Amino acid sequence: MKIEHVLAGFVPDSRCRDGLALAVSLARQAGARLTVAYVHPPAWTTPGPGKIDAEWQAYIAEKTAQTLEQARRLLSDVGDVPIDYVSHGNRGSGRGLAELATRTNADVVVIGSAPQGGRGRISLGSTADQLLHGSPAPVALAPRGYGGSPPPGLRRLIVAYRRDPAAGQAVRQAVALAAQLDVPLHLITLVVGGGRHSVVKGMLDRVREQVTADLRAVARGHRPLRVEVEVLEGRDVTTALAGVDWVPGSLLICASSQAGPLRRVFLGDVSLKIIRAAPCPVMMLPRSLQKKSKSDKKSGNT
Repeated sequence: MKIEHVLAGFVPDSRCRDGLALAVSLARQAGARLTVAYVHPPAWTTPGPGKIDAEWQAYIAEKTAQTLEQARRLLSDVGDVPIDYVSHGNRGSGRGLAELATRTNADVVVIGSAPQGGRGRISLGSTADQLLHGSPAPVALAPRGYGGSPPPGLRRLIVAYRRDPAAGQAVRQAVALAAQLDVPLHLITLVVGGGRHSVVKGMLDRVREQVTADLRAVARGHRPLRVEVEVLEGRDVTTALAGVDWVPGSLLICASSQAGPLRRVFLGDVSLKIIRAAPCPVMMLPRSLQKKSKSDKKSGNT
C-alpha cells in the first residue's frame, strides 16, 4: 500500500476538523495530494412545478460554495500539502464518497466520527456505515475531538492481526505504509475470553510464536523496520485493547471481514468492536488492494 492521494469527506458541523486533521497529517507525511470533498443532495431527476427546481439547484449551489469555502478557511495555513476541493451529488454521503474514491483513484478516504460519540472515541454514523460496507479504498476514521489538538504527525502503525489471509495481507500493506511514512510497526493479536491459567498461558505462548513467524515472513524483502509484537489478553475486545501503549500519533489498521465482497471494505463484528474501543484513528483495509493497471487509472475504472 502506498498513499499518493488522500480523499477527505467534509461536512460543516462539529466533526469537520477531526477528519481534516487526520487527512492533512496522512497527506503531509506520505507526500501525497489531498482532495477535500463535500457530498450534497442530488438535483431532482423529474421536473417540479413552477420555479421549485431552479430554486432547489440554486440552494444546493450556494450551500456547496459556502461549505467548500469553510473548508478552505480551515486549511488556509496548510501550505505544504497540495489541496483541491470538489463536490459530488448523492443521497448518501458515504456512497457519494465511495463513488468519488473510485472516480479519483483515491488511496484512502478519511472522515471524522459521528457527533454523538464520546470524546477521543469513534462513533459510526450513516456516512461511516456506507463507507465501511462499500468503499473500494481504505477508510480512515478520526476520533471525536482529534482536530482540537492533533499530534504533530503519525508516530506508529498498529496492526490488529489474526491468522487468516485477510490479516496477512493487512500486515504486508502496513509494512509498505510504515516504510513510506517512516514509522515503526506494532503488531497486536487479541486473545479474548477466559480459561484456566495454564491453558491460557500455553495458548498465548503458541500465538506469540506464530505471530512472530508470520511477521518475519511478510516483512521479508522490505527494508528493515522497527517492529514490535504483542499478544493481548482480555475478557473482551475493550479490555484486551486497554493493554496497548497508545502513544500520541498512533494509527490502528484492521483488515476487512472475510465475509465481505472482494475489493470492498466490509466491517465484521470484531472490527466493529475494535473501532469503538480504540482511542486513536483507525484505518480499515479492503479485502483486495492489488495495484490498478495503468489503463484503469486513466479511465477511472475498477
